[in-house]
Amino acid sequence: MARHDTKQSPVPRRFAGRLDLEHGAVDMSHGSGGRAMAQLIDELFRVHLENALLAQGNDQALFEPPPGRLVTSTDGHVISPLFFPGGDIGALAVHGTVNDVAMAGARPLYLTASFILEEGLPLADLERIVASMGAAARAAGVQVIAGDTKVVERGKGDGCFISTTGIGVVPDGIQISGDRAQPGDAILVSGSLGDHGVAILSKRENLGFETEIASDSQSLHDLVAAMIEAVPDIHCLRDPTRGGLATTLNELALQSRVGMQIREPAIPIRAEVSAACELLGLDPLYVANEGKLIAICAGDRAETLLAAMRTHPKGREAAIIGQVVTDPHQFVQMETAFGGSRIVDWLAGEQLPRIC
Repeated sequence: MARHDTKQSPVPRRFAGRLDLEHGAVDMSHGSGGRAMAQLIDELFRVHLENALLAQGNDQALFEPPPGRLVTSTDGHVISPLFFPGGDIGALAVHGTVNDVAMAGARPLYLTASFILEEGLPLADLERIVASMGAAARAAGVQVIAGDTKVVERGKGDGCFISTTGIGVVPDGIQISGDRAQPGDAILVSGSLGDHGVAILSKRENLGFETEIASDSQSLHDLVAAMIEAVPDIHCLRDPTRGGLATTLNELALQSRVGMQIREPAIPIRAEVSAACELLGLDPLYVANEGKLIAICAGDRAETLLAAMRTHPKGREAAIIGQVVTDPHQFVQMETAFGGSRIVDWLAGEQLPRIC
């Protein structure tokens, strides 16, 4: 959202003709830094993202840091398709970044966003994306306080890419990190897994299922706040996005130098997601999620944490799925539904590209 290749225009401008948001499309002039870019910012981005800090109109946003330790995270969003059952790239950009910040136990405060637009992208689609982003930000209680816009030639951008940075604040006394898992800890998940990845794949491949599978894309910071209130000494939080539950548990095992043992029957997966994965030859443990989290806490606090999660609307399907163990090899192992055991290894490649 830039003018002269920078950021927001300081005051709204008036132009002879307004953008044709119904039939118009992005063209190269919208990234030129001139009148067309200023008009795109004023008549589209401003309308849906406006707030006092964004309205400063500078190449940066000036704000007072709140008490506590600051957390920041940067994310890129290249999902295909741009619109999918349960969401779109705009809301996903907010949810993904808010959740990365929240996994430190932080309260998200601000976002910045950089848009890479492809020449020819319908303005109606762009407005839908930005409107969704604004609505998701307001619902999460965060503000998009700075941004940038670039346009690339037709055929070189696949519609729209969004890069975001999130800023949040961690209350004093909270120490949540991927290296804090200890033998004896319990492993919990906040709900059913694999919804997002299967929803994207079904839309991408034009697959029809008897029951539509929708993405679980949502912000989780309010669930995290409720969890911390119940159990302040949560050891680890992580959202299992690319690579799903299996890859995320391997990351945590390596980071904490421990092993993990999980139980297949305890892992919540919707029947329709399981059936779709079986049809498509996918392992749901490796399928991406955008609105679920993994929590690790002391074993004697697991039931308290589980009760707090299930009380929250975003954690009603929460479950305890396993425990942390001593293992010099840092393996993740799973007790199968048939009573056997198998190693749940790292994802070797990418099961489904362009998932977020």
